[in-house]
Amino acid sequence: MFLRLDSSATVNSLVIERGGVLVFDDNVTQDIVLKTRHILIRDKGELHIGSENCPYSGTATIVLYGKSTDQHEVHDFGSKFIGVDEGGALEMHGRKPLSWTLLARTLNPMGMQYGSYKFERSWGSRGINVRVVDDGTGQLLAADRFDTHMFLNDSLRLREFLNRQPTGVIVAMAVGDSAAKSLSPETREFIIQVLGSKFIKHLGYRQPWALVGILRAGPFSTTESRRPYTLSGTTGAAIARREFCTYNGVRFTVTAYSEWVKGSPHIGFKVEAMKGLIVDLEDDVSSWRPGDRLVVASTDYSMHQAEEFSLLACPECKPNQVKIDGKPHYLHMGEVVDGVDMRAEVGLLTRNIRVRSEMESSCYGHNHCHLFQQDTFGGHIKIQKGFHSFHMAGVELIGLGQQNRGSYPVHFHLAGDVDHKGGYDPPTYLDNLSIHHCFSRCVTVHATHGLLVKDVVGYDTLGHCFFLEDGVEQRNTFYHNLGLLTRPGTILPTDRDETMCLSIRNNVYGDYTPVPSTDCMAVSTFWIANPNNNLIGNAAAGSQDVGMWFIFHRVATGLSEGWYPEGQAELTPLGVFKNNRVHSNFKAGLFIGKGVKTTHANAANPREYLTIDNARFRPHLHADPAKPRVAAHIDGLIAFKNNDHGAWARGGDVIFRNCGFADNGIGLTLASDGTFPTDEGSSLEVTDSIFVGESSNVGSHGGQNRYWGEGSNNKYRTLPRNKTFPIRGFQVYDGPVRLTRCTFKKFSPTADRFSSAIGFSMKNAWQGSPQNNISAVKMERTVGLNVFFGRPGQWFAANDMDGDKTSIFHDLDGSLTGYPDSYVARADNYLIRHPGCLTVPRWNGVICHGQYAQLYIQARRPENLTLLMARERYPSRPLTLQGVNRGAPYQQYQPVVMLQQAYTIHWDSGVPEEIILYPINFNREDWILLALCFPRGTAFKVVSDIYQRDSGRVQGVAHYDPAPSLGTLQEDHGRKLYHYSNRTGYLFLYLRAAHSRQGHSYCSEHGCERVKIQAGAPSSAPGACHPHPFPEKKSSRDPPRRLWASERVTSPCPFCGAPQVAVSTDPLQQYIRVQVLSLSSASVQQGLKSAFIKVNEEVFLFGMKGLFFVVVDACTGHVRDRRHFQTPSVTHGDFAIESYIIRAVKERSIVLVCSRDLVDLPRDSRISAFTKLGSAKPISLFRKGSLAFLGYRGQPSPPWVRTVSRAWGEDWATLQHYIPLALRGYGCPGREQGPHGANTILGGLSLRRPGS
Repeated sequence: MFLRLDSSATVNSLVIERGGVLVFDDNVTQDIVLKTRHILIRDKGELHIGSENCPYSGTATIVLYGKSTDQHEVHDFGSKFIGVDEGGALEMHGRKPLSWTLLARTLNPMGMQYGSYKFERSWGSRGINVRVVDDGTGQLLAADRFDTHMFLNDSLRLREFLNRQPTGVIVAMAVGDSAAKSLSPETREFIIQVLGSKFIKHLGYRQPWALVGILRAGPFSTTESRRPYTLSGTTGAAIARREFCTYNGVRFTVTAYSEWVKGSPHIGFKVEAMKGLIVDLEDDVSSWRPGDRLVVASTDYSMHQAEEFSLLACPECKPNQVKIDGKPHYLHMGEVVDGVDMRAEVGLLTRNIRVRSEMESSCYGHNHCHLFQQDTFGGHIKIQKGFHSFHMAGVELIGLGQQNRGSYPVHFHLAGDVDHKGGYDPPTYLDNLSIHHCFSRCVTVHATHGLLVKDVVGYDTLGHCFFLEDGVEQRNTFYHNLGLLTRPGTILPTDRDETMCLSIRNNVYGDYTPVPSTDCMAVSTFWIANPNNNLIGNAAAGSQDVGMWFIFHRVATGLSEGWYPEGQAELTPLGVFKNNRVHSNFKAGLFIGKGVKTTHANAANPREYLTIDNARFRPHLHADPAKPRVAAHIDGLIAFKNNDHGAWARGGDVIFRNCGFADNGIGLTLASDGTFPTDEGSSLEVTDSIFVGESSNVGSHGGQNRYWGEGSNNKYRTLPRNKTFPIRGFQVYDGPVRLTRCTFKKFSPTADRFSSAIGFSMKNAWQGSPQNNISAVKMERTVGLNVFFGRPGQWFAANDMDGDKTSIFHDLDGSLTGYPDSYVARADNYLIRHPGCLTVPRWNGVICHGQYAQLYIQARRPENLTLLMARERYPSRPLTLQGVNRGAPYQQYQPVVMLQQAYTIHWDSGVPEEIILYPINFNREDWILLALCFPRGTAFKVVSDIYQRDSGRVQGVAHYDPAPSLGTLQEDHGRKLYHYSNRTGYLFLYLRAAHSRQGHSYCSEHGCERVKIQAGAPSSAPGACHPHPFPEKKSSRDPPRRLWASERVTSPCPFCGAPQVAVSTDPLQQYIRVQVLSLSSASVQQGLKSAFIKVNEEVFLFGMKGLFFVVVDACTGHVRDRRHFQTPSVTHGDFAIESYIIRAVKERSIVLVCSRDLVDLPRDSRISAFTKLGSAKPISLFRKGSLAFLGYRGQPSPPWVRTVSRAWGEDWATLQHYIPLALRGYGCPGREQGPHGANTILGGLSLRRPGS
C-alpha cells in the first residue's frame, strides 16, 4: 500500500508494515503536521520524507504525544516513539543548511566592545550631568556632574572639562533638577560654540534639557531637547538621541533624557547597540534564513553563557554574515587568542523537517519531579537490529528523550554493523541534525558499529550527549559534530550531579551512601566507551563535567555482556582523534582514563552498577598484550576555559601533538599506565603545542561563572576553580612523560595565586620519575614562573606527601633552565641535591647535574611502615616516605636516587620481614650502595632474580653470600655479596644493574632485576642503628661539578617552542602574529624611545614623530613595504596617506600602522583614508595621543580589521592579533582554499559521505 500525505493529520498510532509506504508530499503550499502517539515501521514498511538526491523543500513536522501515565506501550519500544524494527526503512532528508560554524569576529556583551552603558538617577543629580563617549568604540570615557544651579565655580569647571576633551568625541548632557541659576553667560556661549546648542542660551529654572552631539563638529552634529517646567511637577521628557557607528561598523545610539515626574527630577543616559546586530562568521551561511534559530557557544568557563538568537532579514549582509534579533549578554570570542583558536561555535537549530514532542506544562507522575520542574517524558526514535535502511539528514529533533533507559532522541539498539560490513549500501548515517532541548542524550550508539554521525548539533540536553553504551561499539565515526550545554540526568550514575547521586539509591547495596565525586558527576558531551572509534573535527563546547571522555569497560556490560574478554577495551588501539575542540567544561575538556564498575552492587562492593571505577588504557596491536604497543595520537586538540583540566590522560602510549591549551585550571596532565611494577614503562608525550595561562580572553562576569578577580596584568577576569587556585600549564604527575617543542605564555603568579608553566600534582602520593624530560621548550617573556614545586598552604596542604617530595624532571637541552643535561627537583630532597646544585627559591627547587634513577622498594609484614632514606653525604637530612598503598600486604616506596652513591634506609616502627628491591631506570653497571637498618642479631637470606612481569616467571636466581666486612664488599662489589654488621646493625649490599634498559621500559628486555631480602629479626622493634654507618673513606663517588649562574645559556634557541604560530581548528590554516605598540607624547616624555610593529619575530622599530606603515602580503605573510609619514603631512589632511594607499599598497595587503609622539599636530584630526583599509568610518587622530591600526587593502573587508585610537592622557594604543593567511576571500592567486583539514581525514577513512 502506498500513501502520500499531502495535508496535516492526527492519528492515534501508525504502523507501516508488509510493503506499506508512507511518503510526505513535497508539492503542497502549506506545512504538513502529522500528530500521533507512535509510528512503528517494520517488515518491509517504509516512511519517506524527501530523499538523498531530492531533499524535502517544504516544512514537515511529526508530533509525538502521550504521557508516561498512559497505557500505550509497545514491546521493545515503549511509548511516544518512532520505531524502526526488523525490515523497516526510514528515510528523512530535509534541506541541509550549514550545520555549524565559528564566529569570525568577537561578539561583545550587548554588541559593544566595551558593553552598553546605562545610568538613571532622581534626586542627587542637580546641575548639568555630562557623559563623554568615544565615537569610534562607544566606550564611556568620562562622567561628571556640574552643579551650575548653586555654584558659579562649577560653571567654570564645566567649561574647562569640555575644553580638555578631544575633538570628535560624543558629548551627552542632561539637566537634573535645575542648572540655570549659576550657569554663566560665558559657559552658555562656550557650549553653543563647541556643541552648537540652540537652547542652552535661554535655559531657565528647572527646565528639563538634554543634548547629544559631537564635540567641535558644528551644529548639524547635535541633537537636543528642552521642556518647559510646570507647577504640576510633571513636565514630560526632554530626550536627545543620536545614532553613531564604530570603527568596525556596529551602529549604536547615545541617549540623554531629563524630566520631572510628580515633583521629582529624573535624568538618564544610555549607550547601546542598535537592534539587529550583524554577526561575522567563518563560513558562507547563505543557507540560513530569516526566522531561523541559532545558538552561540560560551567561550568562558561556564557553559551557561551559551545564548540563543533568531535571525532577521539582512539584505546588506555578506554571505558570511547574519543579523540577529537580540543582544548577547556575554563575551563570545571570534578570534585566535594568544595562539589558540577560541572562536565560539555557532550552531543552527532550525531544520525544515521536525520531530517534536508534545509536552505537559510541568513535571508529573514518577518522572523525578523532585529533580525536574519540567515534563521530561518526550518522544524517542529507536532503530533495532535488522532494519532495512535508515538515513536521517536535515532534521530537527525537539524535546525528545525520556529519563529512563532506552528512550533517546536517536537510539541505535543492538543494530550490529550498519555500514558495508553489515550489508548496508549506502551505509547508515546521521547528517546535519539539530537535537536540542531534549530530555535524555542526543545520539545513543548501542552495540552498533560503522555508523557515521556527521554535522549534528546537540544542544541543551540531559545526560551524556553522544553516547556509546556497552563498551563493544567500534568503528563509528563522529565527524564535525557540536555538543553544548550538556546537563546532568538521572539514568546512569555517571549522568548524575551531586544532588541526583545522593537521592537516587535504588540500585546500591544496603544503606550505602554514594560518594558523588567518585561514583557519579561524570556527564560528558562525548562518552566514548571503546577507543576504536573516530572523532574528527568535533566540538564539546560546554558540559557539566567533561567534554570528551574515553571510558573503559573492563568487560562488556549490559545486553552485550560476554562479547569480549576481560580487559580488551583497555588494550584496544585508539581510532583517529584529530582537530577536536573542548572548552567550557567544569571537570575536564578531554579525559582518557577510568572505567565503569562492571559488577552489580553487593556486600563486598555496595556501589551501583556502572559507577565510575578504575581502568588503565594501554593499547597494543590487535588488543594483544603480547604484541607491540600502539601509540594513541591526540592530534590538533584545542582545550580552553575548562575549570579543572584542559586534558587528562592516563595510560601508555599516548602522544599529544599540535595542541593548544589556554585558560584551564591545569592545561594538561599525563599520568602513567600505573605504578611500577604494574606498568611496563609507557611513553607519554606532548609535542608541538602551545600553553597559555591567562589569555586575553578575559571572559564575562555572570552566567554561573563563580570567580571574578584580578589577573596577572591587574585587570579583572574570570578565573578557574577559585581565585587562589594554582594555575599550571603542564602538570607532572608521576611519569615518565616527555615535553618537547612547546611554547608557554602568560603564566605569572599574583598576590592571590601561583601560576607556573610547569607544575606538579598537588598532595600527590605517587612518586615521580627522573625519566620525565623536557626539551626545546620556549618560555615567552610573559612567563613569570617557569616551574613551581608548591609550598605548604592552601591547595598544597603540608606539601609533604611522597610524590610532592620526589618530583623531578630532566632538562635535556637547557631550554628551560639554561643548563643542558640538568635535573630540576624539589629543594629539600637531599637524595637528589648535592653541593653543586643551584637553588631557585621562587621555584622551591634546585637545578642539578648528575645521574638519577629510581629504587622501587616493596616491604612486607608489618604494614604501614614509614621509610626514612638518607644519602651518605647528608645523614641528618633523610627523605621520609609513607608509601603509596598503606594497609596493603606490600607497602611500596619509590624514591629517586642519585646513582653511584651510598644510602641508609630506616623504618619508623618495626622492620619488615621481607624487602624486595628493584633498580628501575638503571642502565647496565649503574649501582647504589644500600645500608638497611635491622635489629642486632637479625638473620638474612638474600636472593636476586629477574622477574618477567608479563608471564610472572622468575629466572636467573642467585643467592647472595655474606662478606666478612664492608671493605670486602666494596672491593668486590661485582659479586653477589652482602655484609651485615652486628656492631652497627646495618645490612650492606650493592644494587647493580646487569642489563641495559629497553626503550621507555623501567627494566631490560630480559626482565626486571630485583633483590629479595628475608630478615629473621629477634625483635619487631625498629633497629637502633648508628647514623653514620659508612667508613671515613667515602663509599660514594664525588658529586658532579658545581653549576654556576655565569654558565647559564642565555642565547635564544631558534628551534625551541611550537613550530606553528597558532593552533586552530583547521590545521591547514596558517597565521601570522602581529603586534603594534604606539607611543603617546606622554610616553615619550617618560623615557620610552621607540614605537614598534612586529610581524611574527620580525620587529620594526619607529623612533621618529608621525605615523609608520608596514605592509604585509596577506597571501604569503611576507613584508612588502614600510613608510613613514611625518606629523606635518598628517596635519594638512590625509591626502598623502590616501595617495600612498592607492598607489603603493597592493590589493590583498595587510596594513599595520603605529604612531609616535603626535605632539606637532595642531589639532585633533580625522583621517578618512583609513576607510580604504577597512575602517567603517574616518579615524580620529588625537594631538599628543596614539594610534594603532590593523587594516586590509582589498574587498571584501575581513572581520579582523582593528582600530585603537587614544587621546592624550589615556593609555598608549596597542594591539595584537593573529591574522589568517591566504583565505578564500582574499582571492590569492593559486591559493584557492582546498577542503577543510578534517574533510581530508574523513575521506581518508574511506567512508561514504552522505550526499557525495
